[in-house]
Amino acid sequence: MEIILPPEVLRYVVEKGSVTIDGISLTVAAVTAHDFSVSVIPHTAEVTTLGSKKEGDIVNLETDIIGKYVEKLLHPQEEKKKATSPGNFWKTVDSKTP
Repeated sequence: MEIILPPEVLRYVVEKGSVTIDGISLTVAAVTAHDFSVSVIPHTAEVTTLGSKKEGDIVNLETDIIGKYVEKLLHPQEEKKKATSPGNFWKTVDSKTP
């Protein structure tokens, strides 16, 4: 199974690392510049919803949080700018209001 991601999310996916797709924890088999792939064994395909997924289906994806922690430790000033920038704050609030 291959999943295409934007670069700002794909940066947190590493080969042999973990991702969760629709609540199912899987090991990443390979990562390219535009996507990543996981191997789904027959048993997992049978007992989860992954076996019924088709190309183009939308999935819930969670990356390993450790990458985000490392990024925050290596670039604390960038995190501080994101947290205190009024533009980012209001953009976030506006995008969530109906």
